[in-house]
Amino acid sequence: MKLHRFDGELNTVARMFLTVSVTVIATASLLGAAGAVTGNHFLLKIHPYLFFIGFGNLAILILNRYLTAAIYPELKIDPFRQVRYLSVVLLALVMIVVAVAMEWPLLKALTGLMLMIVVVGPIREIFTTLSIPKIWKEVSVRYYIFDVLFLFVANLGLFTLGLREAFPDQQLIPFFVTQSSYFLGSSFPLSISVMGFLYTYAWSRSSKRELVKRLFSLWFYVFVGGVLLFLTVILAENYLGMMLISHFLLFGVMVLLGSFGLYLYHFFHKNFPHPALAFLLSGLALLFATSGYGIMNIYFLKGIHFGTIPPLHPDRMWIYHSHTHAALLGWITCSFIGMLYIVIPSIIRSNSLETLRSERALSALLPRMVMNKAFRQLTVLLLSATAILLAFFLENSLLLGVAGTLYGCAVYYVSVNLRLEI
Repeated sequence: MKLHRFDGELNTVARMFLTVSVTVIATASLLGAAGAVTGNHFLLKIHPYLFFIGFGNLAILILNRYLTAAIYPELKIDPFRQVRYLSVVLLALVMIVVAVAMEWPLLKALTGLMLMIVVVGPIREIFTTLSIPKIWKEVSVRYYIFDVLFLFVANLGLFTLGLREAFPDQQLIPFFVTQSSYFLGSSFPLSISVMGFLYTYAWSRSSKRELVKRLFSLWFYVFVGGVLLFLTVILAENYLGMMLISHFLLFGVMVLLGSFGLYLYHFFHKNFPHPALAFLLSGLALLFATSGYGIMNIYFLKGIHFGTIPPLHPDRMWIYHSHTHAALLGWITCSFIGMLYIVIPSIIRSNSLETLRSERALSALLPRMVMNKAFRQLTVLLLSATAILLAFFLENSLLLGVAGTLYGCAVYYVSVNLRLEI
């Protein structure tokens, strides 16, 4: 799609976002799969950068803004500005590919700086349009707006990572600025967005709304505060603190998974099997797996200083890779695909956010054939994601490559399946 032909319509931006974001995830998966089979160091190194810089920024700058503006209409959507966001993120992807291929760390730092400047715009607009009390009034908006703040911090991490690689002996850059910490920091805002979405389009519609609101408000402090405290104890290398916090967060995820499964049982019984909600449930299930692998990580991390490469003993690295990929391929990607199956049709049908503001957001907006294909797509995603985790355990590069390729194709199918809508 040529940007100079952009018609200024909201649904056109939604189509462009869908195509670009899905292509970025699929490309990252396919390159990771190719790197696993060929052993190509460049492919193995570049594919997580593509995911976090491409999809991570687009999800927060564009999709997250739809969700926030659906609650507070005064945060108006400027389609032309969103197209500029798309253009900048695509430029950032080109820059990071060149930076990694040519081993130019200063270009990596410049990429992070450019993305930081881009994110400042939405942050300033949010806090000049909405007061702090108004932000805090809506539980889901707390999640959404903290995402934008953490995206700024994640891009700051990319900027400082580039500087650290360019000047490794410079003591001004903290020791915890590593590639792993950048990826961890980039996954955090995506995780918070999903939590806000789950509250807005599932639990907030419960018959016990006030109780659910209080519980999700509490979970906001537990989840956000717990993860920040967890990062602190990691840096302090406090083994007992890491174990206690990780188990506490695991318990919270178990409660979320069980209660959302119960919610879906009643929703599917009273309404219809909504594939988007099934994607979100699968994401939560793989968040549970992510948490479990994370605890195993901590167990074998004892005695290894933060920033060590590799972060675990070589014969335990399958745990580290399983933890990160269960989070990216399962929790984040499955959840966001579910969100896309709700948000994109809602916008395209009305060329506005009105459907997202109404009870019709979870109605049968998609044809039956499209929904049935979405369930089959989810089946392929779960099977291929499971095969990827198994391949790490077996240290089987061929299985990893085949499963990763299948996963990338299944992700791209979102764009194909929604073609009737777009």
